Amino acid sequence: MLGFVETAFVNQLTSAVSLRTKIEELVDDLTRTGFANLFLIGAGGTYAAMWPYEHLARRSSTLPVKSVIAAELLLSGDATLGPDSVAIFTSVSGTTEDSLKAIEYCKERGVYTIGFTGHEDSPLAQAVDVALVSEPKTWPFDMQMLLFMTKLLSNRSEFDGYEKFADELANIPSILVDVAKQAEPIAEKFADKHQDTDYHFLVGSGNLWGFTYLYSMCILEEMQWLRTTRVHGAEFFHGSLELIEEDTSLILFVGEDETRPTMERVIAFSKKYSNDVNIFDTKDYPLVGISPEFRGLLAPLVLDTVMGRVSKHLERVRNHSLDLRRYYRVVEY
Repeated sequence: MLGFVETAFVNQLTSAVSLRTKIEELVDDLTRTGFANLFLIGAGGTYAAMWPYEHLARRSSTLPVKSVIAAELLLSGDATLGPDSVAIFTSVSGTTEDSLKAIEYCKERGVYTIGFTGHEDSPLAQAVDVALVSEPKTWPFDMQMLLFMTKLLSNRSEFDGYEKFADELANIPSILVDVAKQAEPIAEKFADKHQDTDYHFLVGSGNLWGFTYLYSMCILEEMQWLRTTRVHGAEFFHGSLELIEEDTSLILFVGEDETRPTMERVIAFSKKYSNDVNIFDTKDYPLVGISPEFRGLLAPLVLDTVMGRVSKHLERVRNHSLDLRRYYRVVEY
């Protein structure tokens, strides 16, 4: 597979799921101590990647959980943020400036801070109250967030089958290797077809809306300098559909949660008016060893793996490195 180092991929994912015991101990301590609300704070991709867990809490729990943009929090504040709050931050490098400033802001207000990162000596790891460290370059943080959130909800009697789910999640490294292998020819075909496509229209819903936003902004725009539109499946029919033409490239992310009918409606419309509808559906992947009731939770992880293959092939056909930037962390802004 193009640019795929299986050993590193497996080691990184294994290091994330191996944090299970530490995460469970942390959640048990928080449950005993008690807290009023949970803030999921990020910047760019790490902000968008928090949305599935706000979504999970919103539909499953009475605990107030908010996804927050770090830079906006510094300017606007939040009246509910205080000594009874817990805040989670994620950063691969542990050096994200907006997040570091937000950690300082939270600690000044007595918030208990948690960090997931890949470097124990990073500024983020040193700044938070507790840091849980995976192998360097481990991405995404869905393994850690899934364990944290489902354990927390389980402790609150708002999630059934935590032990079974966590046991099954231990197999996610090999499961995602299989996903990557299955996705490889699909990714190659998509990239070959879209070598010269300069605009893509992305739609997702439910716990895949965050991934839709992330892939549009952080990959296609930031890493490939392509123009995109991103819209939630439930909002697609409130204006954005007017942009669809016969040659519009649509990238539709479809999961297995309760919002799937929303995306099925988008698919039906799109196929009528565009000849370039690209559907990435988690149902197409077996995920051997994952119980049916848990498959929907893994949608962001599955499509991150699938689209990771697409990204590598776009890099190939467009001769545009995924590491190339004009402005981000290059110039002052």
